[in-house]
Amino acid sequence: MNIGRKVTGGKYHRNRKKRWYESQSQENKTTLGETKRKTIRTMGGSKKAVLLKANKVNLTTNKKTEQVDIKNVIQTPQDVFLARQNRLIKGAIIETSKGKARITNRPSREGVVNAVLIE
Repeated sequence: MNIGRKVTGGKYHRNRKKRWYESQSQENKTTLGETKRKTIRTMGGSKKAVLLKANKVNLTTNKKTEQVDIKNVIQTPQDVFLARQNRLIKGAIIETSKGKARITNRPSREGVVNAVLIE
């Protein structure tokens, strides 16, 4: 069966267009580089900080948190190609000045990169 067609061959017609709040926003891809943020207007006029590039990470070791430099993205759980493109996503293993760390948040949604040191 063709997509968008009835069994009889007739077309399905949309009863209305999408509203502004129903439209999807452009995918934000956080990469390694000089820190760059963007603010986006959300529902109700609120604003959301979106991270486009980052070179610093809030690294947590035991009970202490400090800001360190990101050197490289070693591995990403979703796709090997994302590591080659130096994408910062949740669960990615990164190399920092203190050692290897795992990203624990979603940088593209929150505006910062948080990570936990891996022994």
